[in-house]
Amino acid sequence: MARPKKDSPIDLSVTHELSSGLIERLTCPPGTPKAFLRDKDVTGLRVRVTANGVKSFVYEAKLNGKAISRTLGGFPLMSIDDAKDKARELAKTVKTDKQDPREIERQQKEAAAIAKAQQDAATAAAVQTASVAALTMAEVWAAYIEERKPHWGDLHYRDHIDKAKAGGLPSGRRGGGKQLTCPGPLAALMPLALKDLDQATIEAWAANEGKTRPSSARLAWRLLTVFLTWCAEQPAYANLLPAKNPAKTKKAREALGKSGTKSDVLQREQLGVWFAAVQQLQNPIIAACLQMMLLTGARPGEVLSLRWDDINTQWKGIQIRDKVEGTREIPATPYMLHLLATLPRRNEWVFSSSTSATGCLTEPNNPHTRACTAAGLRGLTLHGLRRSFSSLTEWLEVPAGVVAQIQGHKPSATAEKHYKVRPLELLRVHHEKIEVWILEQAGIVFDAKSEPGKLRVVAG
Repeated sequence: MARPKKDSPIDLSVTHELSSGLIERLTCPPGTPKAFLRDKDVTGLRVRVTANGVKSFVYEAKLNGKAISRTLGGFPLMSIDDAKDKARELAKTVKTDKQDPREIERQQKEAAAIAKAQQDAATAAAVQTASVAALTMAEVWAAYIEERKPHWGDLHYRDHIDKAKAGGLPSGRRGGGKQLTCPGPLAALMPLALKDLDQATIEAWAANEGKTRPSSARLAWRLLTVFLTWCAEQPAYANLLPAKNPAKTKKAREALGKSGTKSDVLQREQLGVWFAAVQQLQNPIIAACLQMMLLTGARPGEVLSLRWDDINTQWKGIQIRDKVEGTREIPATPYMLHLLATLPRRNEWVFSSSTSATGCLTEPNNPHTRACTAAGLRGLTLHGLRRSFSSLTEWLEVPAGVVAQIQGHKPSATAEKHYKVRPLELLRVHHEKIEVWILEQAGIVFDAKSEPGKLRVVAG
């Protein structure tokens, strides 16, 4: 039989023995988008040709009355033998197994996608676990105080900042020269990974800190204990810590020692020399601040954090930010109003400072110590002024509940907690009586009816 010419047409109505030459001769009839050349050997195998001459192997069949068409590969990239093998495989799936190869492919892709997603999730979890395991205490501490800040008072928040500070910055204290600030007690733990805060590490830390600054370290230890309890309640950190809080050990507690009973108080007969020494301080703002600490019995930080907005001269009240109730209002007594009226009004702070980075006075421990030394009153601390106020009121037999309310102590009895609510005017009756008595004992002549000096606005 003579070889057909290359341009001779192929009868597409019948099956053919596929060959490369035959496929190369295959063209799409004019006016049709595509045509099919059927294989004689494998039922359902066809060669499809489009109007632009692209040729591909396809498999066509019917399953449950529905046509199935699958592209196997392009010619000549796919060989005739490979096309036949693939067509036979699909024929078995359709004819023998009665399955749709498209559905099988869809299920395979879905299974592959699920497997990949699971693998990606496992990889991400492993990376996340490694990342969390590498978290330092400093990183988690920052997240902790940010999350808890809305529930704390300013002083409690500042304790968390101070006890964890790295130190090494200029002290900012007057006369401090080139001295740098010391690291807080918790600074040594901050670089450690959270998972490494075990019992032995914390006990070693407590033993070291307890040698040099036990009081500060005891507060830091209490903050650390609460912090680790919070970590154990967070799903992200719980697995990094042992089941038992590693800070709650007898050894750590004993290494820090017990806080002793403080007894530094001003006696009645010492009031005169104390006021005289304080009033001679070169800085009148510090002098007024120290006198206010004694006359209110407030915590040093509560006095230092006073803003002008906290002073109500119309109703003669002072809003105090405390760590118990959040805020409390105490009377603004005549001598206190006199002290406040003499202060410069530089900024928002009552006890302002032109050298402090915050604009307010920091704890005036050194000036107070110098004044006490000059007066022969060694050992009297700022908090001792708070104790002095409470102790001096005993001379006047002021109700304990009144003193506690002025000082911001928690009520110590059911009646105080639930039944006695003293308005500001009632507190004023007792507080002014206390102030008058203290000033008399100090030998200070003050006319309570005189008008306080006007507040001066000072630039800079």
